[in-house]
Amino acid sequence: MPNFPPIIIYAIPFFVFAMLLEFFVASAKNIKSYTAKDAFSSIAMGLGNVFIGLVSKLFVFAALYYVYENLRIFTIPITWWSFIILFFLDDFSYYWFHRTSHENRFFWASHVVHHSSKHYNLSTALRQTWTGSFYSFIFWLWLPLIGFHPGMIIFQMSISLLYQFWIHTELIQKMPKHIELFFNTPSHHRVHHGSNPIYLDKNHAGILIIWDKLFGTFQPELKSEKVKYGLVVNIKTYNPIFIAFNEWGALFKDLNTKNISVRNRIRYLYKPPGWKHDGTGKLSTDLKEEWLKEN
Repeated sequence: MPNFPPIIIYAIPFFVFAMLLEFFVASAKNIKSYTAKDAFSSIAMGLGNVFIGLVSKLFVFAALYYVYENLRIFTIPITWWSFIILFFLDDFSYYWFHRTSHENRFFWASHVVHHSSKHYNLSTALRQTWTGSFYSFIFWLWLPLIGFHPGMIIFQMSISLLYQFWIHTELIQKMPKHIELFFNTPSHHRVHHGSNPIYLDKNHAGILIIWDKLFGTFQPELKSEKVKYGLVVNIKTYNPIFIAFNEWGALFKDLNTKNISVRNRIRYLYKPPGWKHDGTGKLSTDLKEEWLKEN
């Protein structure tokens, strides 16, 4: 059994140092990207994610290991070239997981946590779900099926998460053109966190932005449209418990709406956020169309 280091745990001191550095640099430049309550909420969500991850990672590893031991088609060796292949396949899996998390209410119920801050800074990267890791791993089950060891997969997933920490900042405007062309950057990811209609459901990349460009979900950051962070309808709380479970409560409320068909109850699980059985809801596509007509 290969033993891969828990790099996210090891990176915690770096996270703390980087946030403090960003705070002092932003303050010196008079960039108001931090508020104490918001930052502490994000950090609390991150700590909760780490503690819950002690359990969820065992569950995820068990599922991946079962597929690997009982269903795998090939056996891919743990070597340098297999890590290169896995890098692209993991990032491809992440793109579709992330895109689905914006287009499917059940997945959005956990992912919405990450978008619930109206501020954008390195602490926002720590604002992670407490529930999603128990079922989002299904997007990676095909990797042990074709022969990648579960330890490799979880290690590469950690590398991807670690990469995505640094792109949550307003201090870096643009990276060199060749970086912006292929990789997810602060500029690309600011768009993803925007609640502006033109920015909704765009730039789902993990490490490589090429998937968004390939599948039609890429949107560059516009000088004429300053990013407005947060949700279309923001939650007005800094309570980590409420942040973690607010959307789940809203989903279950919709599922228990009186006098609706079983079909519509099921639709609430897989339709996009904003969908309503009576047609009164607005999807991100509706908001975009209205914005484009006005602009």
